[in-house]
Amino acid sequence: MLKVSEVMTENPVCVGLDDPLKRVKSLFDVHRFHHLLVTDEGRLTGVVSDRDVLRWISPHIDSNRVTVNDRSTLDIPVHRVVTRHPVTIGPDEPALAAVSIFNQHRISCIPVVDAQGKPMGIVSWRDILRHLHDLAPDLQAER
Repeated sequence: MLKVSEVMTENPVCVGLDDPLKRVKSLFDVHRFHHLLVTDEGRLTGVVSDRDVLRWISPHIDSNRVTVNDRSTLDIPVHRVVTRHPVTIGPDEPALAAVSIFNQHRISCIPVVDAQGKPMGIVSWRDILRHLHDLAPDLQAER
């Protein structure tokens, strides 16, 4: 049985509730992912996506028409933007449980947490598809 721990991205990047969107935007600009986990005292409290940030910051931030008011949107704290109480999954759960969660909820990532709620990883539907694609030669060879 394929486990979530085998398909998840380990060591997820986390931000705090009081971090400004400037930091979040910078992390999204530097890295090639679309979700950050939000923690408080080491425990998961929510998820913030690149789409959430785009909804909250001024569309003029990276343009030559940026104003002081536009820049002030980068100071908005994560706690105003975060999606709280996200659906989570444990690392030892079957990967098919993650597929069921994706089919039941309109989400594109699932935080992977331990029994104490500490983030261990994150799994996206792309992670699962990538793993299935990697298995495809083995599956075709079995035919």
